[in-house]
Amino acid sequence: MKADKESVQKVISNLLVNSIKYSRQTGETKVSFYDMDENILVEVTDNGIGISQEHIPRLFERFYRVDRSRSRDIGGTGLGLSIVKHIIEAHNQTINVRSTLGIGTTFGFTLSKAR
Repeated sequence: MKADKESVQKVISNLLVNSIKYSRQTGETKVSFYDMDENILVEVTDNGIGISQEHIPRLFERFYRVDRSRSRDIGGTGLGLSIVKHIIEAHNQTINVRSTLGIGTTFGFTLSKAR
């Protein structure tokens, strides 16, 4: 891939930490890579608690927390996903999310292939 290695490591690490943090006791996380001609699609999928559709549009905002009441228990600042989006956009790419409450979440982003 044509990308800053350390930045991409931060993105994947953040998505993995979130997946584990919001997973079930016997949760699973899967990282997949797909060849998309000019790009590589990277997906981080879990079978965790999921995210309500009403929260999806704001998910990448700085300091936004889906469930503020759990913030003390789970921790975090609400900056992780905004940093992820910033890094991906700095690579002129996009990040997307699909989620269903009680079923799980998939974050997907693209990176340009090295030539």
